[in-house]
Amino acid sequence: MEKKHPLNEVIDITIDKVKQMVDVNTVVGQPIHTPEGVTVIPISRMSFGFGSGGSDWATKNQPADKDNAFGGGAGAGVSVEPTGFLIIKSESVRFLPVAPCPGGPVEKVIDLMPEIVDRVENFVDKRKAEKAEKADTEKAEQPEEAASEE
Repeated sequence: MEKKHPLNEVIDITIDKVKQMVDVNTVVGQPIHTPEGVTVIPISRMSFGFGSGGSDWATKNQPADKDNAFGGGAGAGVSVEPTGFLIIKSESVRFLPVAPCPGGPVEKVIDLMPEIVDRVENFVDKRKAEKAEKADTEKAEQPEEAASEE
């Protein structure tokens, strides 16, 4: 069996600790469901760094090719930055950034286009429904008026 060096153990422990901090729920959060049928999913950007090192010291009582004193260490850092939210409503999906878009008004209009289209479609559908209801009401009233004239 191959002998495991102490530096390998230091690295393994550090990587295990980083894995405990970093999982998929850190980047893509748990979905939040609203009573109106909207689902909101938080999205984050994550970065991490890792470094380690070590050395063996030969002593006068222990030759260099034998087990010697070991000194070493490792460190890691993780940064999580929220970037925005995925907004899911019926069949439309939109990304709502936390920070404003760096572009100008044209980029903002392009970002808002799906919402504008949804609002226009809802308005048109509502108007069609109102016209259909009005036409149905008028048809229902016409036979009564014709019967009362006779």
